[in-house]
Amino acid sequence: MMIDLGAFSDEKFDAKKWINTAASQCSRHPTHQEEQSAVVLEKHMTDLEMKLQMMSEEISASLEEQSSAALLRVPRASRDVIRLRDDSISLRTSVSGIILKLKKAEGSSAESISALAKVDTVKQRMEAAYETLQDAAGLTQLSASVEDVFASGDLPRAAETLANMRHCLSAVGEVAEFANVRKQLEVLEDRLEEMVQPRLSDALANRKIDAVQDLRQILIRIGRFKSLELQYTKIHLKPIKKLWEDFESRRRVSKLVNEKHEADRVASLMESSSSLSTLSFSSWLPSFYDEVLLYLEQEWKWCMVAFPDDYRTLVPKLLIEAMSALGAGFVSRVNLATGEVVAETRALTKGVLDILSGDMPKGTKIQTKHLEALIELHNMTGAFARNIQHLFSESSLQVLLDTLKAIYSPYESYKKRYGQIERAILSSEIAGLDLRGAVARGVGAQGIELSETVRRMEESIPQVIVLLEAAVERCINFTGGSEADELILALDDIMLQFISTLQETLKSLRAVCGVDLTGEGTGLKKEMGLDKREGTHNARKLDNVSDEEEWSIVQGALQILTVADCLTSRSSVFEASLRSTLARLSTSLSLSVFGSSLDQNQSHVASDDVNDGLSLAGRASLDVAALRLIDVPEKARRLFSLLDQSKDPRFHALHLASQRVSAFADTVNELVYDVLISKVRQRLSDVARLPIWSAVEKQSAFPLPSFSAYPQSYVTSVGEYLLTLPQQLEPLAEGISSDSNTDEAQFFATEWMFKVAEGATALYMEQLRGIQFITDRGAQQLSVDIEYLSNVLAALSMPIPPILATFHTCLSTPRDQLRDLVKSDSGTQLDLPTAHLVCKIRRVTLDQ
Repeated sequence: MMIDLGAFSDEKFDAKKWINTAASQCSRHPTHQEEQSAVVLEKHMTDLEMKLQMMSEEISASLEEQSSAALLRVPRASRDVIRLRDDSISLRTSVSGIILKLKKAEGSSAESISALAKVDTVKQRMEAAYETLQDAAGLTQLSASVEDVFASGDLPRAAETLANMRHCLSAVGEVAEFANVRKQLEVLEDRLEEMVQPRLSDALANRKIDAVQDLRQILIRIGRFKSLELQYTKIHLKPIKKLWEDFESRRRVSKLVNEKHEADRVASLMESSSSLSTLSFSSWLPSFYDEVLLYLEQEWKWCMVAFPDDYRTLVPKLLIEAMSALGAGFVSRVNLATGEVVAETRALTKGVLDILSGDMPKGTKIQTKHLEALIELHNMTGAFARNIQHLFSESSLQVLLDTLKAIYSPYESYKKRYGQIERAILSSEIAGLDLRGAVARGVGAQGIELSETVRRMEESIPQVIVLLEAAVERCINFTGGSEADELILALDDIMLQFISTLQETLKSLRAVCGVDLTGEGTGLKKEMGLDKREGTHNARKLDNVSDEEEWSIVQGALQILTVADCLTSRSSVFEASLRSTLARLSTSLSLSVFGSSLDQNQSHVASDDVNDGLSLAGRASLDVAALRLIDVPEKARRLFSLLDQSKDPRFHALHLASQRVSAFADTVNELVYDVLISKVRQRLSDVARLPIWSAVEKQSAFPLPSFSAYPQSYVTSVGEYLLTLPQQLEPLAEGISSDSNTDEAQFFATEWMFKVAEGATALYMEQLRGIQFITDRGAQQLSVDIEYLSNVLAALSMPIPPILATFHTCLSTPRDQLRDLVKSDSGTQLDLPTAHLVCKIRRVTLDQ
């Protein structure tokens, strides 16, 4: 039986558990299974005890033997430790000595190294001096032999000689003795350049690739590569200029043909005149661009072979110089082309720039056709620019930027004044709208005049919105949105102009409606207690006006509310659309791309930042707006600030106009209210001075009532008017409310009904306060009048004002009981100041 001794060394060794485990192993023995006897178990335990005892004895003997051996090795180990300690002390002493020697050697070595460094410096200077002397000697020799080299006609050798001379001059530095050589070198370089140019021109003109490359190397060797660019541009600029001048020659031919066929054209007006008309710039420009593009494509392919290192800049440089040379003429032709679309400016041979400068007869204005013609030309240029961008795709971003800017440069003067152009166009179109003011007509015609004027006002609003939307579209098409800030200012001004026109028309409607104001403080604000200033109102005289005419005027006045509602809703929708357009511009102009270049702390746009930004955006972002904004960082910052503000839902793109729209709505409400309340005002104007209030009771033999049991005509007229007014308001309310919402229409009618009823009540109470004296008979009659008006207000679902209720209570109370009524009330039922006023009017003293 093998025994595992590892368990005995375990700290958690449990003897009982170990014995039980060993016993259980014994119980699984076959013998145990056969005999099933306790004797077997006892025998097994005895054997196990004996084996353990024998093993313990062996372990003890082994431990004793190993301990004795260990004790014998301890003295030997101690001696080894002492020897090692002595050796380490000796080694430490040796190392200290070596370190001391190294320190002494370091001091002497540093001095030696310093001396060696000085020697090396002197050596280098001597070598440099030697080389300089050699260069000086070589420069003298080259200077003496350069004329022979030039005389030989070997241009590469001459270029090499001049390059060596420049190298020698740079080596000797600013030495006075060689100043004349420096001047001689410059003269010789100019001389060599002049010798190269004729050959270069011939090689370029005849497409001699090998010769061009050799001459290019000569120019580069003497640092005159710029001469190659100039010569290449000079030679290849001529065909482009010829293409440009072809327009004038073809135009002259077309003019001669027109003059030749003038008689035939007059005789046969039915013939087509398109073939005889003068050639227009807009019809010729696409063919010019096509020919230029074809020419540049050929040059690009040839230069890829002839100038493999320079073609990416050489061909774009040619186009840039071509656009610079054609710039003034291009702007002039564009200007004339914009004038040709309008007969007036075509006859004067003038264009948009001439109108802007004021060099035109008085009354000549920029029209939409002018700007549309300009945009059409710009679109042609944009198509050409996209083709060029594709052709020059291998060029660097900066070269591509410069090229595209040159292509669009003829339109820059127009874009800088775009806000002025758009403002002039919109102002002219607004002035052309049929918004003439209403004219007061004879009896029976006011309602028709009022309705016609309101119709023109309402129809003009969507027309103006269409004009503004067209302006936004033109701005995007022409400037790519880079002039959005100027457009916003122009739109705001135009809306102000239009609303001012509407305000003037409203003033003329006051005369037609018969509610002209000759003082301040009248109208809705005064009746509602919002304006305490006194004023007189020139009420309409209704004596000669029929009821039908009266109601037609009321209906016409109510229609003015649709004008205010239309202006408010349309302007709100347009502003929301404008904010959406600005949001799209914010995305298309890649604000994040230009953010680093247009940092608030920078005053300019660094080219590296531009290249980095445009690399992120991709070359597709090189649109007309981005090209302009790179060069005008201040403008770009203003534009981006506007675009950021437009993201706020509370932002008003048309800031001043939105305020004026609200003011216009208030003015319309004032006018409508004045019209609706005018009849009430006229009927109640003299109530305080009616003679019935001071009438004395007539003596009679019969017990007859001393007053009329019916309300008087002034109050019944007002009541009937108020009760009829909802029928006039409901049709209009249904037209104004969105989607024919019944609840909204009912709210609108009820709101205006309450306004008029409250105003009528306020006017009536004002008249009641103006009564100086009233008899018992008058008090009884006035009580009936007030009761009638209260019933009308109740029918309109309006609460009875406490002041009016107090008037009714105090007037309906017998005079001898009035004092007790007032004194017994603590202010819960009566308005005490009003009750005291009634007592004063009825001559009732409260002090007794």
